[in-house]
Amino acid sequence: QVQLVESGGGLVQVGDSLRLSCAASGRTINEYDMGWFRPNLGKERGFVATISRWGDSTHYADSVKGRFTISRDVAKNTVYLQMNNLKPEDTATYYCGGRRGFGGDYDVWGQGTQVTVSS
Repeated sequence: QVQLVESGGGLVQVGDSLRLSCAASGRTINEYDMGWFRPNLGKERGFVATISRWGDSTHYADSVKGRFTISRDVAKNTVYLQMNNLKPEDTATYYCGGRRGFGGDYDVWGQGTQVTVSS
């Protein structure tokens, strides 16, 4: 089972940027679809962005499209979320998640990192 540890959160101003990191250990991220999630519409972990285990496909929630970019560094076994032009509504705890199966729910989670965007 992979273990995930997020970092990079903090307090920023509207319009600022942050890069979140998700360091994986125990297994390689090549075995997992990976993603970033935050509370949304009553869900503790709502979809923000995902990247396929082969790194060839990314998807974004409409609310972050054009501002956030998910990427990965296989050599470092790390997934990133570059967040630009941050807005107050981006304030949340961000969770890194992994899914080893093909389809279905993400079932491996980090502890979360807090992002606060102040106006």
